[in-house]
Amino acid sequence: MIALKDYYRQGVTMTALTTERFLLGMDGGGTHTRVLAADLAGNVLAYTEKGASSIHKDDEAKENVHAAIREAVEQAGRSLEQAASLTAGMAGYDSESDLPWVRELTDVEGLSCPRQLVNDAVVAHSGALLSEPGIMVISGTGSIILAVTDDNRHIRNYDLHHYASSAARFLAYDATYEALAGNTDESDADLVRGMLEHWGLETLESYSELACAGFLPDTKARNKKFGELAPLITSEASRGSRLARTVCDRAVHQISVGTRLLGSYFKRETVYVAAAGSVVNSPYFRQKLPEKLSAGNHKTYRWQPPAFSPAAGALLMGYRSLGIPLTEELLDNLRRHPACRC
Repeated sequence: MIALKDYYRQGVTMTALTTERFLLGMDGGGTHTRVLAADLAGNVLAYTEKGASSIHKDDEAKENVHAAIREAVEQAGRSLEQAASLTAGMAGYDSESDLPWVRELTDVEGLSCPRQLVNDAVVAHSGALLSEPGIMVISGTGSIILAVTDDNRHIRNYDLHHYASSAARFLAYDATYEALAGNTDESDADLVRGMLEHWGLETLESYSELACAGFLPDTKARNKKFGELAPLITSEASRGSRLARTVCDRAVHQISVGTRLLGSYFKRETVYVAAAGSVVNSPYFRQKLPEKLSAGNHKTYRWQPPAFSPAAGALLMGYRSLGIPLTEELLDNLRRHPACRC
């Protein structure tokens, strides 16, 4: 059987194949699993969203991924056997030792197509910057910074043993410790009130006792509970809470250090930066991070609105793997679906 990419090389008419074969693109995050199904011309056939894909965040990660894939295929009116490609960006896929559980998550019975399994930052970069040189900052449930340099080197801040503590749960832990340490003033009243309400408490004293007991015994449940506080912290930073601004500014600084660290590997003077994730895309971070990056005296960092969503970025990688040209018509077809846009 001739591979799909060979049909394109030979200029063979794709009518029959286009109407039957399809691609799957997945953004497997620490909170949500998002799957897009699209035909070979870029027309989106289905979109599904389930719980987390990371086994480090959710004990039901495998069930979430399988359900998202199966539901997308069903909505698309296709069968698993008709899939031409699955590209999955997986949060927590940080080294070769992670490959066994990543493979297991995408081992759906009946799905026999080629699979591209990468870190979720890779599909985010593919969507946001169309795989062109630049830096992708992800800060939401997790945090990672990925650079694709002028000579196509893929470098993560993890590779340098750098970590920007800007994930949602870290903002919340940091804010909690500051509050319990007494580092608050009148500008923090709404923030403290919101934190107490989140835990069903009435006083900082009771919050302190909860902290002494370890908050919650289960690590995943505890981290999830703290992560849910991040929107309160970023919104209160915008409203003027000194404590919230202190915490957010620390995170902004760490992201800027990681970005500049990776930026040093670019030969060009202007480096494009895009972002994905609930924290880095909050109004406070969207204002402060570009300001922080513009204050340097070496490279010029230009903030780039993402062209496509991470799930759509996974589809783009799938098209490339099949040798399908990313024409303007194909890209326009993808843009028509809201799940492909940012």
